[in-house]
Amino acid sequence: MGEYSIKDLEKLSGIKAHTIRIWEKRYDIITPGRTDTNRRRYTDEDLRKLINISILTRSGFKISMIASMSPHDIEDKVSIISQDIEQYDNQIESLIIAMINLSERDFNDLINRYFINMGFEDTFSNILFPFLERVGVLWVTGSISPAQEHFVSNLVRQKLISTIDSLIPRKINNKLKVLLFLPENELHEIGLLFYTYLAKKNGHETLYLGPKTPIDSIAKAIKIWPADILVTGTSSEFSGVVKEELIERLSKSFKNHKIIISGLLIPDSGVKLPGNVHSAKTADEFVQLIKN
Repeated sequence: MGEYSIKDLEKLSGIKAHTIRIWEKRYDIITPGRTDTNRRRYTDEDLRKLINISILTRSGFKISMIASMSPHDIEDKVSIISQDIEQYDNQIESLIIAMINLSERDFNDLINRYFINMGFEDTFSNILFPFLERVGVLWVTGSISPAQEHFVSNLVRQKLISTIDSLIPRKINNKLKVLLFLPENELHEIGLLFYTYLAKKNGHETLYLGPKTPIDSIAKAIKIWPADILVTGTSSEFSGVVKEELIERLSKSFKNHKIIISGLLIPDSGVKLPGNVHSAKTADEFVQLIKN
């Protein structure tokens, strides 16, 4: 069973802590436990209920009306509303509930529905990446368990790998070799796998080296598999990577290659990148950069 602070609930549900306190007092929506120091503590059930309330209020339901509804009625209303795939926040919060419950069936059912209705790329860009960003923040702060974080990360990773394996790349002229890797201290590979999918889908050859790849290993790989483009990035504030140093080292070590960086490896605005290093903040930017 998870244990959450009121700030955790705010991050996961999008409802301000001040509003949660008012609803507790005025409508008895949820009744938190208390720590030894009298701080509010919430359970998985509290979080599930608050996320459902968030979905209903976003859809125009008054909190006074919701307070008079039974849990069954709330879940029924949410189930109907969540069919609207254009409401990205609702879809993200539905995934959060599946994560809390460690329900592989619910998580897969939701993702498969999004793939069918939105397509693979839009699902990742608009739902899965924002969802994983929320999950990552809470995992780092210890608000959700490693089991919950690993559960959803592995399911998303499996979806990506199976989709990459099933791809039939389109035929293009001037096919390029794209080598993808993560720096030595970086483990979170979902973003890099997504770029592998995009490169392969757009007709290029890919070599995926994955997490924790030393630079000298990249140099050895290029001697065997002469890459045209190198792709890397980070998604964790705690990867231990000093991004300016890594960018400079990559630029000098592979000065004849185009290097694409993404995620938190991209420097702050105003910082000039070396001539052979390019940043991709979105999937569209990445696709443009891998065009010959």
